Amino acid sequence: MSVLALPWRAGMGALRSRDEQLAAGLVWLLAAALLLFLAWPLSAILVKALQARDGSYVGLANLWELAAEPRMRVAVWNSVYLALMTLGLVLPLALAFAFALTRSRIWGKPAFRLAALVPLLAPSLMPAISLVYLFGNQGLLKSWLGDASIYGPVGIVLGEIFYTFPHALLILVTALSVADARLYEAAETLGAGKLRRFLTVTLPNARYGLISAGLVVFTLVVTDFGVPKVIGGQTNVLALEAYKQVIGQQNFGKGAVVGLLLLLPAVLSVLVERWLARGHGAAMSGRSVAYKPGRNRGRDALLWLFCGGMSAFLLALLGVAVAAALMKLWPYNLSLTLDHFDFDQVDGGGWLAFRNSLKLSGYTALLGTALVFVCAYLNLKTPAPRLPAALIRSLALLPMAVPGLVLGLGYIFCFNNPANPLHGLYGGMAILVAATIVHFYTTAHLTLTTSLRQIDPEIEAVARSLRRPWWRSCLQVTLPISLPALLDVARYLFVSSMTTVSCVIFLYTPDTVLASVAVLNMDDAGDTAAAAAMASLIVASSLCATLLINAAGWLLNRRAQAWRVA
Repeated sequence: MSVLALPWRAGMGALRSRDEQLAAGLVWLLAAALLLFLAWPLSAILVKALQARDGSYVGLANLWELAAEPRMRVAVWNSVYLALMTLGLVLPLALAFAFALTRSRIWGKPAFRLAALVPLLAPSLMPAISLVYLFGNQGLLKSWLGDASIYGPVGIVLGEIFYTFPHALLILVTALSVADARLYEAAETLGAGKLRRFLTVTLPNARYGLISAGLVVFTLVVTDFGVPKVIGGQTNVLALEAYKQVIGQQNFGKGAVVGLLLLLPAVLSVLVERWLARGHGAAMSGRSVAYKPGRNRGRDALLWLFCGGMSAFLLALLGVAVAAALMKLWPYNLSLTLDHFDFDQVDGGGWLAFRNSLKLSGYTALLGTALVFVCAYLNLKTPAPRLPAALIRSLALLPMAVPGLVLGLGYIFCFNNPANPLHGLYGGMAILVAATIVHFYTTAHLTLTTSLRQIDPEIEAVARSLRRPWWRSCLQVTLPISLPALLDVARYLFVSSMTTVSCVIFLYTPDTVLASVAVLNMDDAGDTAAAAAMASLIVASSLCATLLINAAGWLLNRRAQAWRVA
């Protein structure tokens, strides 16, 4: 039997070289880091929820006190109601948009897709600011609402549509992009009309994506902090209640209880998703025929108009804030000016906040990408010890179920404790970088794990048979192959770090204030135009980083193709 035929992990009961010892040591170190910066803060929330203000043990007293407060019951109801309202609007809109991109032959698909994903570049506060400019007390279109006010449920739902639409769209596009043409041919042969084929073939095949998208939208709305803070008015929700308990009342015990409540939708989503995944079969088999949409002018015309209208809505909410940042006094004096970008004249953090955000995003993109790649590589491509490898696999998926606001609470309770040996990290840039990497760890981990699983494990087997160290095969072979996925992760981490609010709202200091937090502070102080200007800078920075990383990927791909030809 050749070396290549040997199972990868056969005979790995003992470490046989310094390279393997190094790999095992790194795996233990990475597992310890995840325990330290993820499991420990989350456990601190549970401990704090069982304590009174003086630190004494009170059991479930905080929970019962909150349950008895009418304000808390209203916050829970508002969170669930607004999430369901947003879900009821976003899901059909995203489904129709995804159907147009995958099951029609409309003109301009790339442009529509780009417009639909633009909200990912903006902080969640930006649509709320635009809605204030359009429908606020001095809004240009205030009369459109009649006697209703944008400050409340109406504004929150509209802002959340902007915020959650691209997340639902990405899932549904994936769900609808693969279909077996034989099912549609059979349905048509049996006399099923277009509507019946949609209801009996398309929707059942996409049900897993529909439920997943619905769970994501519901969780995002319940745990979102930015939109309700800016445009919620007197509408209280759970995310705001957690902020008030911790920042306003310094009641960490009750804040921890609210944080645990915010965990419930995410945990429920993960459990439902795993339950559905058990019974979800493959949509395509070896005998399947890929579905290709035929030409239908009436259908394509309607879908084109719908995509145009939806894209106009999303771009308008983005463009209004950008326009207001460049005009002297919207909507009365529309002459152009850059005065609103003079952040040193307003509260919020000034240009320091923007520079800090660039630093945070750069550190997170570089360190986070390297950390996740090393962790995924060692866990998949080396004979890692079982215990730390199992810990890494379990903890790597945990951030997906932890809202940013809850993670931020955990970091306060854990690292703001003077008894903690790592207390010195609190208040600096390091704690912000650590929290941000952990917050977005799951998506980056799954992306790189998927990429590494597609690489033949015989590469490492050959390297081992030739007594080559694992790190050399990683640098010379695996890393170049995984470069596109690495660039995707770096782009994702950079943009997410620029736009995040909830994850860092409890962790910044005057010296480490961030641009997304500055938007919130400026809006609170009444400097809405300056807030719009800072939000516009965040979008511009995210867009520039995306274009630069895409250009780097394109150049590297061209160089690789030229090298293969040579």
